[in-house]
Amino acid sequence: MQNVHTEKLSRATLMFPLALVLFEFSVYIGNDLVQPAMLAITQDFGVSSSWAPSSMSFYLLGGACVAAVLGPLSDRVGRKKVLLGGVAFFTLCCLAILLTHTIESFLTLRFLQGFGLSVISAVGYAAIQETFEERDAIKVMALMANISLLAPLLGPVLGAFLIDHVSWHWGFIGIALLSFLSWFGLKAKMPKQQRSMPKQPIGYILDDFKRVFKNKRFLGLTLGLPMVAMPLMLWIALSPVMLVEELGLSSMQYGLAQFPVLGGLIVGNIVLIKIIDKLPLGKTVLIGLPLMLIGTAAVLLGTVFPQYFLYSAILGMTLVSFGEGISFSVLYRFALMSSEVSKGTVAAAVSVLMMFCFFIVIELVRVLYEHFHIWAYGVSCFALIALWFSFPRGVLNSVLQQRKAEGEF
Repeated sequence: MQNVHTEKLSRATLMFPLALVLFEFSVYIGNDLVQPAMLAITQDFGVSSSWAPSSMSFYLLGGACVAAVLGPLSDRVGRKKVLLGGVAFFTLCCLAILLTHTIESFLTLRFLQGFGLSVISAVGYAAIQETFEERDAIKVMALMANISLLAPLLGPVLGAFLIDHVSWHWGFIGIALLSFLSWFGLKAKMPKQQRSMPKQPIGYILDDFKRVFKNKRFLGLTLGLPMVAMPLMLWIALSPVMLVEELGLSSMQYGLAQFPVLGGLIVGNIVLIKIIDKLPLGKTVLIGLPLMLIGTAAVLLGTVFPQYFLYSAILGMTLVSFGEGISFSVLYRFALMSSEVSKGTVAAAVSVLMMFCFFIVIELVRVLYEHFHIWAYGVSCFALIALWFSFPRGVLNSVLQQRKAEGEF
């Protein structure tokens, strides 16, 4: 097991998460700014708009494919080295995409840019969890989420501006610049990894992953994470097509429609930070998931009455995002701590499962959307949250009962 000295949250120790969240913001806006521009990008490449969601799914697939390597690698050579290398690689990929001339080469670079997602989740988040004490780590994750949420808030508006006034290429230039700046912040402020785990042969990596994936508690908590996050991911992936193509909103109206939805996630994270010290850890999840189920039911109702779909979708997704805000950081902490294996490997396993789930579900819903339109979106969102109340809910209950028995608040 990996034992790492933890620190209290303070102004001094907060500088590392702030440097990391600048990179996280770069990676997220690398999706949220690009997705609204995908209709223009597909036109430039002379292909159907049905390719638009693939930009996001290939981005996620790239993250899934490399996570299994980055986590264990950071256990052995140090989180800081891997994180700095990953930031530099992401920056170069953002510049390289400016040279693409076909949808195939564009999606290839999107796949490579997706490595940045695993740099954050398999390396950066593991470092946060190791650096800070339990509740401080959750507060930091929620605070980082709020800052990084500026990406989906600003991304659609900036994307609309780029489409209307300049070119989508400038978006990637801006993203590369932000990523480049974060590299300097991480180099200066990220603490070096303090580990008591001896370096082991590479062959032990497979054994570690086997131990993780045989852990039913890990599987239940980790499989629950994409169920919780997926409705909002689907909204980000499909809302350009739903709101602009189907409902006829302008690019700016589409951008403004994101504010209440993503604002709900910001408010949820703020509420989590405020109340986490007052409630047993995990209580917010038992509040948030029923709210998410109600929200997805409202979206589904909008598919029955399509003349009200815009209003019911925005209202429902605002509830969904608020519920995710008060739930996700806690569930992630429980998933990461569900195994005694080194945290880089556990974080990598979490990332692999989550991102493959994201890729598969987004591509599946994309295909279903071509045939069933908003029905595919509404039913998928409701089904994902309903599924959480099966195996993942049972595993969470067992975790909460164990924490109560051990006297952990």
